[in-house]
Amino acid sequence: MKVYDLSQPLNERNSFWPYYPPFEVKYIKRKAEHGVNAQYIQTSNHMGTHLDAPRHFVTAGKTIDELPLDWLCGPGVIVDLRDEMDDLAVISPQMIEKRVKVKTGDLVFLHTGWHKYADWGAAPDEERYYHFHPGAHPDLVPWLLEKKVHIWGVDLVSTDHPMNLPIGRFLGKGAHGHCDKVRAKAEAKFGADGVKKLFPDSAYQLTHNALFPSDCIHIENLGGEIEAPELQNKRLILGCFPWKFKGGEAAFCRVVAFVGEWPKSP
Repeated sequence: MKVYDLSQPLNERNSFWPYYPPFEVKYIKRKAEHGVNAQYIQTSNHMGTHLDAPRHFVTAGKTIDELPLDWLCGPGVIVDLRDEMDDLAVISPQMIEKRVKVKTGDLVFLHTGWHKYADWGAAPDEERYYHFHPGAHPDLVPWLLEKKVHIWGVDLVSTDHPMNLPIGRFLGKGAHGHCDKVRAKAEAKFGADGVKKLFPDSAYQLTHNALFPSDCIHIENLGGEIEAPELQNKRLILGCFPWKFKGGEAAFCRVVAFVGEWPKSP
């Protein structure tokens, strides 16, 4: 049995979601003075590799501690989409289905290659990671519901396309103009009419608003060893392990893939 870590590192150097506070950490005890090292952290839940619970978008939705354990670990797939991904690409069900068989209730992890632009990636580029990442095609929403997927994940800062997020709609409006740059690039890629069709006003934060009420939730910022060749387009045992956060609308998590047989007891 080999275990692969599909998580990104997290500390105070990580960039953070627009309009959210940063990750802060400091020592409150040091070995030389107190005989022990101890740290204090202050952060939002939406940094690094994390799992959103339904409560993130649904007032009475399940919280992290209420998620069934069999949602968090079991059979699933890692889908290698890298050859079809570029700035602002859309991810469709057809891209997934032509690569690997997805069964009812699977965990589904989408490998776009975009994690390389994250803070700890091979080619860090904060603006590209946040502003121009791929995201879900509208057809992905009914497909995930039809497959009865409870947990899916992406090596992206969000499952939603930037044009369905503050990033493409109002980030930096009247100041740095981030959203204007994203929209211009989207219109160059899809055409102005294509943008209106793919990303209507009603689709704002689509994968969150449309899926969370049905207990279809997701992991964002996958990474780590997700590029391992032996994981690509394969059926595997996958696991997502958040802390048991009572009342949590989201939580940091360690995400892993298991390959091979469990070792036999001696």
